[in-house]
Amino acid sequence: MKLLRKGVFAAFSATTLLAAAAVPASAADIESIHFLIPGGAGGGWDGTARGTGEALTKAGIVGAASYENMSGGGGGKAIAHIIETKDKAGATLMVNSTPIVIRSLQKVFPQSFRDLTPVAGTIGDYAAMVVNTDSSIQSMADLMAAYKADSSKVAVGGGSVAGGMDHLVAAMIMKAGGAEATKVKYVPYDAGGKAMAGLLSGEIQALSTGLSEALEMSRQGQVRILCVTAADRLADAKDVATCKEAGNPAEFVNWRGFFGPPGLSAEQQAAYAAAFEKMYGTPEWEEVRSRNGWVEIYNPGADFVSFLETQEAEIGALMKELGFL
Repeated sequence: MKLLRKGVFAAFSATTLLAAAAVPASAADIESIHFLIPGGAGGGWDGTARGTGEALTKAGIVGAASYENMSGGGGGKAIAHIIETKDKAGATLMVNSTPIVIRSLQKVFPQSFRDLTPVAGTIGDYAAMVVNTDSSIQSMADLMAAYKADSSKVAVGGGSVAGGMDHLVAAMIMKAGGAEATKVKYVPYDAGGKAMAGLLSGEIQALSTGLSEALEMSRQGQVRILCVTAADRLADAKDVATCKEAGNPAEFVNWRGFFGPPGLSAEQQAAYAAAFEKMYGTPEWEEVRSRNGWVEIYNPGADFVSFLETQEAEIGALMKELGFL
């Protein structure tokens, strides 16, 4: 089941700030952006914010970018922070993705995307099922066989809370492979970097994660990507089989995008959305995008809100079917 429609298309603590000025602010479309990241270093949110900031500043669209990692509450701490400091937030944009919909449905935090100002969905990242290269599991068929034999011996980790997106994707893959989705032994970690460390240390047997988080580790020979949840092989990961090719018809893509504080003016909202759209045509962005295997998705303003409302209904139905709601 696809949960995303196509549009037109280093470690830091919770309080660490990193500024990167690429061009004089006066020459940029936007003087500065402060990126608020709801999880730790090394995860998909962290990579999306820093990669986007890198492209925007190097292309001269934004004068300076700074970053703040704020883990806690499944992303709820950062959401509460940007809401509570809305009058002082200024040029702050929070990165988020499908989990803001999932965790709101689960009541992990009381807020939803409706309490923020949706600026734009910017990229899509396919999910991947990953194992350590030292694992005896060589293929999706091996993983499914081990799971069907005794699911309690196949711990699957992810960089989100139990019942969150990585858990949901793992269950979706197991269901697509003809197994009992609700029996997934899921181990949650705070962000993808810690989940990957858990896989490498042997704490878990498999990892449900974003393809962009797994690609570099795969290129370094540390992990084996069993499959990616794309309909077709990706240009930036031609050696990675789709789940369908691996005998499992699961398909899923996770959007990522940016939100401003509540009360952000229509003028500011439009300026940020325009900056993202302009970014797509730059070589600086193409370098970041291809490095991470991202798919370009542009859903600004009202289109983004409409998309979020539709996804909320679709994911809610799927979570009920899988017993997560």
